[in-house]
Amino acid sequence: MVDEVKSGATPLEGDGKRILMILGTPKSDSFCHALAEAYCQGARGEGHVVRQLKLGEIHFDPILRDGFSQGQALEPALLEAQRQIHWAEHLVFVYPVWWGGVPALLKGFFDRVFLPGFAFKYRNRSQLWDKLLSGRTADLLVTLDTPPWYFRWIYGAPAHRQMTRTILGFSGIKTRRLAEFAPVRPSTEEQRQGWLRRAERLGVRA
Repeated sequence: MVDEVKSGATPLEGDGKRILMILGTPKSDSFCHALAEAYCQGARGEGHVVRQLKLGEIHFDPILRDGFSQGQALEPALLEAQRQIHWAEHLVFVYPVWWGGVPALLKGFFDRVFLPGFAFKYRNRSQLWDKLLSGRTADLLVTLDTPPWYFRWIYGAPAHRQMTRTILGFSGIKTRRLAEFAPVRPSTEEQRQGWLRRAERLGVRA
């Protein structure tokens, strides 16, 4: 079983909400980084404790080589990621949509980290399962080059459904807000500045 989710950070950190931000892009410099920083600024301004995990800066094999049939040793960075997820009350995922889905690095992170016994546990002789990360919430900050209406009504928003239902929801994490910032490619500086202010407001409301 996972650690019980308790309110507040450690005494040395403060008494705000424990927030783990996971930046799910391999790019070292992108608009996602700016959105993440704006959210952090808003949350910390309200007294919350925010830790960041930048997937592009940690080293791990993103491929689950043998599925769940055999054990695959977790790299130190992934063991630490599990500890940080246990610590957090609220998770924030910031990532772009590529080819209708999440980046391969982020998907690989879920494949390697959200394992049976950590994120979920199948019940014996049953099709049901226990959601081991229940009690946690999540915000999703997502960038797209596709207009949101087109992504939702023409493509069916596959990345959103994958994240909210088949990954986070399956593990017991309730998505509170899914904020789209799009389309990024033709956006103006004025639009991007407005999006950063919106991200900061989301952090204030964390």
